[in-house]
Amino acid sequence: MLRHNDWGEADRLLGLYTREMGKLRAIAKGVRKPRSRKAGHLEPFTRVSLLLAKGRDLWIVTQAETVNAYLNLRQDLLQVGYASYVVELLDRFTYEEGENPALYRLLADTLTRLDSQTGPGISIHFYEIRLLDLLGFRPQLFTCAACQEEIQPRDQYFSAGLGGVLCQRCGAATPSAIPVSMAALKYLRHFQRSSYNEAARARPTPEVEREIERLLQYYLTYLLERGLNSPEFLRRVRQNGAGTGE
Repeated sequence: MLRHNDWGEADRLLGLYTREMGKLRAIAKGVRKPRSRKAGHLEPFTRVSLLLAKGRDLWIVTQAETVNAYLNLRQDLLQVGYASYVVELLDRFTYEEGENPALYRLLADTLTRLDSQTGPGISIHFYEIRLLDLLGFRPQLFTCAACQEEIQPRDQYFSAGLGGVLCQRCGAATPSAIPVSMAALKYLRHFQRSSYNEAARARPTPEVEREIERLLQYYLTYLLERGLNSPEFLRRVRQNGAGTGE
């Protein structure tokens, strides 16, 4: 489940991402009543098996059973922040337009990884890169997005508007481009062309990790045409030193 909002006196409107139908909305009737049997199963970033009935305008939840509540990540505020980011990113990028099993698997796999880890950086960046691939926004990382020449092993630039890395000449001539170090570019390429098990062996320094995060946030914000809410929450949690990820 991606999110929920109170609806009427005792119901909830749910935002779901499903394996069979992609993104959809559904009503959970009476779920806010104290004796509701479905309430504990319908929480954000919970993987749940649902029985749905077609209503006039919305699907109606008739049965709910938790498949994975990801209880470990819920014990840590930083991990909750990362899970919220993963869910918000998928929610912002997708519409109610049919199934995408690969996106569903990516979401479930990423939440499972967060549930078993305390250092989530690689899982998050792998998720971001794969999400961009699956949605048709794969960044161009091996040739210049402007002149198409092969990128040389040195510090370069990145342009969200052009969708990838720029060589030094094109980058210097593009006011909106931001610098990208050779080290950060190396890891971004690694995440893009590797399986998760291969990507998980990456060991970027904290400085490079922060650079990768800034670059991906710059690109994602450009694509969405607005900022996300969860990165600010994560920033505050980090400042306060909460969570095992510090």
